[in-house]
Amino acid sequence: MIEADTMNEQNTSADPIIEVRDARVSFDMDRGESRVLDDVSIDIERGEVLGVVGESGSGKSMFASALLDAVVDPGRLDGSITYHPTPEEDVDLLNLSQSELRRLRWEEISMVFQGAMSSFNPTMRVRGHFEETLRAHDMNVQKGMDRAHELLSDLHLDSERVLDSYAHELSGGMQQRALIGLSLVLEPRVLVMDEPTAALDLLMQRSIISLLEELKEKYDLTLVFITHDLPLVTELCDRVGVLYAFQFIEIATENEILYEPGHPYTRALLNATPNLDAPTDEMMPIQGEAPDPVNVPDGCSYHHRCPLATNQCRQDEPSEYRMTDTHTVACHHWEETMDQIPLSHERSTTQSGDRHGNETKAESNGGEGR
Repeated sequence: MIEADTMNEQNTSADPIIEVRDARVSFDMDRGESRVLDDVSIDIERGEVLGVVGESGSGKSMFASALLDAVVDPGRLDGSITYHPTPEEDVDLLNLSQSELRRLRWEEISMVFQGAMSSFNPTMRVRGHFEETLRAHDMNVQKGMDRAHELLSDLHLDSERVLDSYAHELSGGMQQRALIGLSLVLEPRVLVMDEPTAALDLLMQRSIISLLEELKEKYDLTLVFITHDLPLVTELCDRVGVLYAFQFIEIATENEILYEPGHPYTRALLNATPNLDAPTDEMMPIQGEAPDPVNVPDGCSYHHRCPLATNQCRQDEPSEYRMTDTHTVACHHWEETMDQIPLSHERSTTQSGDRHGNETKAESNGGEGR
């Protein structure tokens, strides 16, 4: 569990736009309480891009919903979530009235949900979605539609064509970009994106990432980008939080997560993901399954899948260990992890370097050894 004090120390800029403290999402079930977000604490810094990664069922979507106090019934959200429109203002999200919460969503904190096609009303043209959103928030429709045209153009779309189309008349990539435009039409400060590229091909994923970088700079956005694709998120993000069993088990800069991860799960996640630096035969799927939310094991929640697990891991929940000023990890054996669990792209780079060195040596010897 990441303690609030730890996270405050980790964030050097000390200007959080959202502070999450001990956030817990639970559902009462016949066989017991199902906890799908477990005492999560983290600061989201103003102007940063925070990536959130993990396997399916790790709690990523619940974390996204919690940031907007949008957990569906009968789910229960406890803890505290404080939004700072400016550094001097504090808004307690979990104590807003329904009307205040409706205003905050989309106007201050907006969200792009999974599956663009299911987010649009199939009987309504895209233009109607923009106009309906503007009216629902008492915004000037004409000014709002001018902004819609600008946003869609920024997303490399023909705005007139897209606005006059039904969603099914657009490609998957066009639908996704139109949905991003819709999420920004009320000029929010924070954009939460839940698996926004999951159904897109690799080329379109990279295109969306590039467009988001441009939008962030132009519109001064704070982004929370949620995905299962760890290498993809490091292309965009300043920091990455890795969720496992409904808790953050590692938080660091994108470079530290990609090249110096300290948690066995983070390293396993990287080794299980295809990348250009490692051949597919070196991909290693993560053995076993994530814990049942009704029956999370004692100790470290990853111990039953971890090759480094000891009795300490089975009995004691790990505290947060600080690897650097920007890097925390919840693992008893983080100091051993880098040596014991090499990364596939590191092995490939080393092997490539060895081959290159041997070939160079052979060439210098007149081709001997070939």
